[in-house]
Amino acid sequence: MHTEEKNNKRLLIVDDEKDLLNLLKKVLSKKCNCEISLAENGKKAKRLVDSWRPDVVLTDIKMPDSDGLQLLSYIMEVDPTISTVIMTGYGTVELAVKALKLGAYDFFEKPFDNDKIARVVRRALERTCLVRENKQLQLQLTKHSNPTEFIGKSKAISHAVHLLTRFGQSDATLLIRGESGTGKEIAARTVHAASKRAHKKMITVNCPALPEQILESELFGYCKGAFTGADNDKDGLFLEADGSTILLDEIADIPISVQTKLLRVLQEKEIQPLGQTNTIQIDVRVLASTNQDLEAKIKRGEFREDLYYRLNVMTVSLPSLAEMKEDIPLLAQHFLNFYQKEYKREGLSFSPEALQFMMQHTWQGNVREFQNIINRAVLLVPGQVITQTDLNDEGRNSSESQSTIKSDLVIQESDLSYKAAKSEVVSRFSVDYLSRALKQTSGNVSVAAQKSGMERQAFQRLLRRHGLVAQDFRN
Repeated sequence: MHTEEKNNKRLLIVDDEKDLLNLLKKVLSKKCNCEISLAENGKKAKRLVDSWRPDVVLTDIKMPDSDGLQLLSYIMEVDPTISTVIMTGYGTVELAVKALKLGAYDFFEKPFDNDKIARVVRRALERTCLVRENKQLQLQLTKHSNPTEFIGKSKAISHAVHLLTRFGQSDATLLIRGESGTGKEIAARTVHAASKRAHKKMITVNCPALPEQILESELFGYCKGAFTGADNDKDGLFLEADGSTILLDEIADIPISVQTKLLRVLQEKEIQPLGQTNTIQIDVRVLASTNQDLEAKIKRGEFREDLYYRLNVMTVSLPSLAEMKEDIPLLAQHFLNFYQKEYKREGLSFSPEALQFMMQHTWQGNVREFQNIINRAVLLVPGQVITQTDLNDEGRNSSESQSTIKSDLVIQESDLSYKAAKSEVVSRFSVDYLSRALKQTSGNVSVAAQKSGMERQAFQRLLRRHGLVAQDFRN
């Protein structure tokens, strides 16, 4: 018996009471938007499992010819991705618990509430969809041959990668925009890899990590005697990038004085090292990235409008994780595979509930936050299956940490000027973040920097600035 097909989701209901079968069919066809088949006994149910291959089986646990546990065992052998929901009568709850241990998705007792059973079935349908998609994505991942480091098949990320590879064929300045954690540095590497400069190393400059005086000398170089401590000539990063590509990461944080000199580089294709009167011609492709509103900074006088237009010759905006939710299972499997190998913990997998949590959670830190939480889960999970709890604890801690920072800003810094309050909160956040990064790596600066998405030297500079010593965090 079949209802008219509404979509490709399939529900098989198994019970020896025909009245109950018809009632369930009537209720669930309205509330679950799926195709429904009915079976009055276990024998017929097994045939439908083989030939019709449902997404969810809703079965009574007590039937004359073949009980629900036997049917469950058969389903687990034929296709363990099918979600089985057990219906129990009086005195059979112990059997239902046994069914859960054997692999059943959920159970409920008769008499049932219509809305409750509909919710359980909808969740079970979603669970099957996620598990099957995850298996498909695992297969895709083993065959993955995309020339970029981006992982994903969604329309949003595919469009961004297409633009990045096309822009790679040009030498024009490119501005890469996107929220924190969306992969702006990966985008820059994608552009560089697609360019005629790919045979040379791309130079990356983490602009916020360098104080104004150091940033200027690092970018443009200096001559001996240009300032106290300048004992030798030093080539700047622009000169090092000659013939290649330079990425100015988070360019919105560059001071106005450096912006002025950078404008000259873009206009004249030349640099002037500190302490030198002559200029040096360079051939550098400039990429810039930001997670900030440059237009708003221009209005506030914090960013030069002429520099903005020089940078904004071509633009790519990277999608947030919320805009590419369909890629979450593929990303999850990719990071799982990576960290399994790193920590020598082969054989791990995600529970269906963990997959559902990842799909439904709001990842404010985007892919970087997502990757960090899976990294932590792989390292700390006690068994072979990563559950929702293994993923959710870190998210809770993160929320608490952000809440604390916000409270500090409102309560303790409200009597300071905006600039002073911001400086104090940023400093406190930096100390907390760096300390936790060193604690997690037992004082290993290289690993802590890598996990933080920073170069080792930039990480060390931040440690010195905030008076932190890696040795203090070593066991």
